[in-house]
Amino acid sequence: MNQPFRLLPVLAVMNIGLVLMIVANDWFQASDPQVRWHIFTQLQIPLVLTACLVGAALTVSAGTLQVVLRNPLADPGIIGITSGASLVAAFLLLVLPQEFQHASFYFMPVGCFTGAVFSTWIIYRIAQRLRGMTVAVVLAGIAVSTVSGALIGWMYLFSDAQSLRNLTFWLMGSLYQSDWWVIGISGPIMAGAVVYQLLQANKLNSLYAGRTAAAAAGVEPHKLIKRSLLVSAIGVGAAVSVAGSIAFLGLLVPHLLRLSAGHDNRFILPAAALTGSWVLLCVVWITESMQMVTVPVSMLTATIGGPLFLLALYRGQWR
Repeated sequence: MNQPFRLLPVLAVMNIGLVLMIVANDWFQASDPQVRWHIFTQLQIPLVLTACLVGAALTVSAGTLQVVLRNPLADPGIIGITSGASLVAAFLLLVLPQEFQHASFYFMPVGCFTGAVFSTWIIYRIAQRLRGMTVAVVLAGIAVSTVSGALIGWMYLFSDAQSLRNLTFWLMGSLYQSDWWVIGISGPIMAGAVVYQLLQANKLNSLYAGRTAAAAAGVEPHKLIKRSLLVSAIGVGAAVSVAGSIAFLGLLVPHLLRLSAGHDNRFILPAAALTGSWVLLCVVWITESMQMVTVPVSMLTATIGGPLFLLALYRGQWR
């Protein structure tokens, strides 16, 4: 086994250890066995599954996007995929009539899929027309994010206070909005998107040599890129529908792994999945330890990821 691949079992054990710590944190605080079982089955299992699936979906999708778009900045948040999903979520939370508000939470997965896929299609088409995938994707993503932000701002103006609070909390990211119903809808989609992208890892490696070389190796680059973009958008849409917008996770994890362990996607993508899930499990553990305070996920990831991103830029590592 090559040296980097030996890290995968270590990352898996780190995830298992955190899961046990999260379960033990509440298990020993409840004295009633029925209460313990209810907390375990109805709260902790959905929470842990949400953290693992969302972390894996965001980081693997970002890692795939960085390869197919040949752009280390190809994070779902930066290139506009997340903002497209957030726009639909804002519409569901702010614009739907009051009598449908209680159902908006269950419409969220389909809405976020639609928003993410549509924004990805717009970005891809603009980038194709500009014939400069590396820069054009970022510019198109900024444009989509700006338009989405403006439309969300207009919806803010005409919404009531409770809807505004709901959207603000949702946009800051939370792993505690999930239950078995939501996991049953979004979970298989996130898992399927992650598995598909892991299976394409070897084909993604061929894109490093260029599309012509990839085609000579038996890979159909255009189909691979389009399918990878679509699956990434679906995975991100599912993650955003469950946990809201989470900053910097997808941008930093795959890139830092490539800096430290090379560019072999057969290692990078599974390592990104395990690292992303571990990071969100850490957020859960911190929040559970604080007990009285629910820390927004995006606040923690941005607090840590923002300075790391600036440091990487300053040191010239973002190439």
